[in-house]
Amino acid sequence: MPTYVFRGKNLVTNQIVSGERFAPNKMALETALKNEQIIPLSIQEKGKEIVLPTVKKKVKDKDLAVFTRQFSVMIESGLPLVQCLRILAMQQQKKSFQAILLGVQKDVESGMSLADAMEKYPNVFDSLYVNMIRAGEAGGILDLILRRLSAYMEKMVKLKSSIKSALIYPAVVISVAITAVFILLWKVIPTFASLFEGLGADLPLPTKIVISVSHLLQHFGLIIIILVALGIYGLKKWYQTEKGKKVLDGLILKAPVIGQLIAKITIARITKTLSTLVTSGIAILDALDITAKASGNIIFEETVVKIRNEIEKGRDMASPMEETGLFPVMVIQMVRVGEQTGELDTMLEKVSQFYEDEVDRAVANLMSLLEPLLLVFLGVTIGSIVVSMYMPMFTLIAKLSKAGIH
Repeated sequence: MPTYVFRGKNLVTNQIVSGERFAPNKMALETALKNEQIIPLSIQEKGKEIVLPTVKKKVKDKDLAVFTRQFSVMIESGLPLVQCLRILAMQQQKKSFQAILLGVQKDVESGMSLADAMEKYPNVFDSLYVNMIRAGEAGGILDLILRRLSAYMEKMVKLKSSIKSALIYPAVVISVAITAVFILLWKVIPTFASLFEGLGADLPLPTKIVISVSHLLQHFGLIIIILVALGIYGLKKWYQTEKGKKVLDGLILKAPVIGQLIAKITIARITKTLSTLVTSGIAILDALDITAKASGNIIFEETVVKIRNEIEKGRDMASPMEETGLFPVMVIQMVRVGEQTGELDTMLEKVSQFYEDEVDRAVANLMSLLEPLLLVFLGVTIGSIVVSMYMPMFTLIAKLSKAGIH
């Protein structure tokens, strides 16, 4: 009798279980598990396990948002769920995403719920996505939930685009400045240094500093590049730790101008996520758990968890929000009014819309401020190097002029 490796969800404890069992065949094991109130998620014969298709490169948020929007339209049109999934899978240009959707379609066709089928692919469908789909299936409003989910995802894509647009220009200018300085120090400055040495010129301090940096780059350039790369890699790895995230996310929030922008983006994301979940019928405590993970900043994540714990103790939401000191007065007042009137989801939606507009304005103001500052930075950096190289030449010309007069 063959041995099977299984993974399933216990309907009593709502937990994922896994293990190995003997069974005459796959169908017999599936029936036995269902009798034990376990919904099979995967069953494979031991030694012949097929690895579930995974996404090596995570599916882009934009692609997932487009899929969700198309899915909502097809469900509203009355097409069967399995047919929708197959059509959408066949339309995907990325084979990895296509394999995931076909896997979901196969599981749904075999009797699994859509939420459970999607839960098997956490790299694509996160807890927020899965929980909203589960709520839609339970309430018989999957079309409505998909519409809300697609609107939410489109808003999140827009927020991420705002961040990118704020960072692309300064990143390009700083990269150009670093490249130009590197070429000057590596190729141009050594030529001037040889010329000055041959003429026996008396070099001013700025020129000596630039030539010393050039010599350092000439002899230890590769080592410096390796050290910088290792430093960036180490910083990235440290940021993956809890302590690293706390320190760096805290510093980002305290940074002038950028910190305020990140705070507004995070508040917009939190209020939009929470509003979408509460409107979709997710319990407030579960909604806060999901929202904390989706916040994108560990300082806010821990704050939302604290608020959730206070609500579990019987408190309202507005008071612990006020105690954190992270949320503006306007947000707290809107939440308080929402709780008192029983329209918390509506108030949270209004707050998210307000902060989305605030993010757009903040990005526009940031670009207006950064553009002249970065141009000045580029000019001063390269100009200082060029001037430092011409200073000895002025001295030499002056000496030659005096010698010619005498």
